[in-house]
Amino acid sequence: MKFFKFHGHYDVSQLAAQLRKQPELWNAQVFRQQGVFYQTDDIWVRYRALEELTSPQRFLEPHFATWYPAWRKLTALQPIIYDLMAKVRATHLGGILLTRIPAGGEVKPHDDRGGWHAEFYTTKVYVVIENNADCVNYCGDDEVVMHPGEAWEFDNLVTHSVVNRGKTPRVSAIACMRAEP
Repeated sequence: MKFFKFHGHYDVSQLAAQLRKQPELWNAQVFRQQGVFYQTDDIWVRYRALEELTSPQRFLEPHFATWYPAWRKLTALQPIIYDLMAKVRATHLGGILLTRIPAGGEVKPHDDRGGWHAEFYTTKVYVVIENNADCVNYCGDDEVVMHPGEAWEFDNLVTHSVVNRGKTPRVSAIACMRAEP
């Protein structure tokens, strides 16, 4: 099984409300609005410092992640991230990204191999904020419909994708962490 569902459930209602009240946070950085992600919207919460992202190669190099302004504005996300870090026994916190896949949208099949960030932060967790029964995540030969409040770990070095055939968007937070085995 390529997906692992965490026990428990997060109350994501406050986070969803904060997102509705701050639509300007979406696509403040547009680095991913191309390739397999061209149908998505993003909020960058944590990654390499913006001033260091001067070329495509800089996304692939070793770096320390920094907080982006969205972290201070999405206060309901903070206890979720810290709880996830404790659950996986994270030793390092990498990138945090919120993604929105519109109704009828998709993220094409891809893997995240070849980038330092993806290969160093080997624990990748989705926390679902909004979803519908017709939005399916795929990883390898596995597929799952994730529900709001659930947290799912998966191997992003394996080919994965998302297809939203529903009538509502899929919104999730993605936290990348390095955890001790």
